[in-house]
Amino acid sequence: MDYFADHIPLLRPWIDEDELNAVAPVLRSGWITQGPKVHEFEKEVGALVGAPHAVAVNSATSALHLAFQVAGLKPGDKVIVPAHTCMATVNGFMLAGGIPVFADIDRRTFNLDIAAVEEVMDGSVQAIALVHQIGLPADLDAFWHFARKHQLILVEDAATAFGARYRDRYLGGHGNPTAYSFHPRKMITTGEGGMVILWDEEQAERARRLRAAGASISDFVRHQAKGVLQQTYPEPGYNYRLTDLQAVIGSAQLRKLPKMLEARAYQADYYTGQLRVVDEVQPPYVPAECSHCFTSYCITIPKGSPEIISRILDDMAADGISCRRGIQPLYREPYFQESHQGMYLPNTEAAAAQTLFLPIFPGLTRLQQDRVVKTLIQAVRKHVPRAMSA
Repeated sequence: MDYFADHIPLLRPWIDEDELNAVAPVLRSGWITQGPKVHEFEKEVGALVGAPHAVAVNSATSALHLAFQVAGLKPGDKVIVPAHTCMATVNGFMLAGGIPVFADIDRRTFNLDIAAVEEVMDGSVQAIALVHQIGLPADLDAFWHFARKHQLILVEDAATAFGARYRDRYLGGHGNPTAYSFHPRKMITTGEGGMVILWDEEQAERARRLRAAGASISDFVRHQAKGVLQQTYPEPGYNYRLTDLQAVIGSAQLRKLPKMLEARAYQADYYTGQLRVVDEVQPPYVPAECSHCFTSYCITIPKGSPEIISRILDDMAADGISCRRGIQPLYREPYFQESHQGMYLPNTEAAAAQTLFLPIFPGLTRLQQDRVVKTLIQAVRKHVPRAMSA
């Protein structure tokens, strides 16, 4: 069944015969859990980004949890994090005992603002969760120097930014623990899955133990030994394993990454060119030192409001086009409402009220993009107040 036959979806994973053909040999092999194919996938990702250690897990949340835990975050430590992010970012370090300290974002990039971080910094802060939001790298240079100055743990959440580059290097290749997501909404997919990039061998070995119940020896290593090899458990762990079935899908996806990046960049350029002449719409901003991977294409309606965005989304849906409201402040979520009562971060609030995501994915046609643009312009000009002429 083609779930996308009658409308333009927000996204669509690129799955074809490559993935189907990769899975069959694994099923026939009898080794379908974490094993040799996971190890191969890890090596491929590490080689791509130029990092020494890649540890595959079952989600980006798990990757973030392990990154913070092996980096030394302790229960009760405070972690600065943008409020403009997915709950999974905060879940990751809260599982390691961290306490969120929300900071505002840069109005243009939607990434954490270094000036806002300086405002909330105090002696109880031990870490920063640096989110590369919507596929656009944050200001890594500024945050690296800040973290070094204050002796903070710096973990990069690149869940939405696999394949993006900062100063010509892939995210994950700058020396910090980095988490990726392989959910179907992200750049490449394994169905569900994630990976943590690490630069310290002891941290990487500990992460590998923790993902597999804390066992000192993996099933794969025991199998290779072809003899009696008994694991021990130095500390409690988790079941964060990725399967070999998922890993071979990931490897097939990885081979498509250059074409995926090319297709998304081409589509983003086309949207930007078409929308640049529309006064009511602001296309994405990309700093010169960054290469956006366009996991999402986020536009701003400067005169927008939650009500106006809702009307635009309704009009898009009526024409069979799936769009999505922008990211909402985490401090408004029920879990944080009491502890963060009265919090108001102006740039975070503006982004929540004035942004929306347009469809972008490999396979989206020029004809479909033209339809998205036409319907969007009609909806914007119908619902957004226009400046009065003198």
